[in-house]
Amino acid sequence: MRKFIFSILGCITILSCSDGDLQIETIDFDSASIQYCANPVADAKNLMFKINDSEALILELQSGALNRGVAGDTVITESTVPGQSQVTYRVFSDAVNKDYFCSDIPTVDPKVIDEVVAEGGMVIIETMPVENDTTRFEHNISLSGISFVTGNGERITNLAINEFGEVFTVVPD
Repeated sequence: MRKFIFSILGCITILSCSDGDLQIETIDFDSASIQYCANPVADAKNLMFKINDSEALILELQSGALNRGVAGDTVITESTVPGQSQVTYRVFSDAVNKDYFCSDIPTVDPKVIDEVVAEGGMVIIETMPVENDTTRFEHNISLSGISFVTGNGERITNLAINEFGEVFTVVPD
């Protein structure tokens, strides 16, 4: 009888162990600040990211999405994901910092444990002139309807990443 009980307990223990798949339950970057390696510019792709300890949310903004401003007006620009811009969520083996993204030579550590690329959604950029400064535009970047699907087909539904951040660019000549 005792062997039978130990056998059942052993089976339960083996069956209850994780298969190693990472479970992503929440993506929350609202409290993280937007960062970039080089100041955002017009007519070029712009890489921006938010870091939350060992996680990063990366935005590759399509060329020309910034600086579509008109002096005195507010302009709304939309960029589709993944067609025009790309949003990627990464989980690392340890805390990550700006150097990971900005180094000329890629770092070995921390390692990427999981990467999920957004399969749908919109990047919305509200561009307006900076008050009392005729040389710069302010761009408020937000994400709408971003849809992540993990490698095992699970949709990540608990997203808290609507406001991506605010950047400034110079008024083009």
